[in-house]
Amino acid sequence: MRNPEITHKMTDKALPEDRGNRLFLFAVRRMAMAGVNDAHAANALLGTFGKSYRRPLVLLRAMMLEMARASSRKIMVAPCCCSKMTGDEALLMQAVSEGLSDPHAAYERVSELLASDAALGALTCVQAVAQSFADLGRPMEFYTAV
Repeated sequence: MRNPEITHKMTDKALPEDRGNRLFLFAVRRMAMAGVNDAHAANALLGTFGKSYRRPLVLLRAMMLEMARASSRKIMVAPCCCSKMTGDEALLMQAVSEGLSDPHAAYERVSELLASDAALGALTCVQAVAQSFADLGRPMEFYTAV
């Protein structure tokens, strides 16, 4: 049985308010738990982006696979139904939200998340996902973990 104190400490960050950020977080959580070919994540993107859903879906898959490849540690992801975020999810949200406007800060966050200095590939994937969301009308709003 899980210790409620540990779970609470693990998920202490507030969810983002923006719909684009929430969609991103939902898709990341689904892919982290069920694999990158998860139908629920694909359906959520299809419902939001319509016929143009394939670009963000493919880029999200690439981002998840690159982060798994480059990471030197386990990245903690909360279940989809959780109303809070893990610290790792908050770092990823911050990196995505500033990936296009401040790449140096985004690189620092991705490096911290992956516990690796070899995070350039992951940063590129994060930036590509952010650009695809922005191009399709759901730009990733700046997120600051509270």
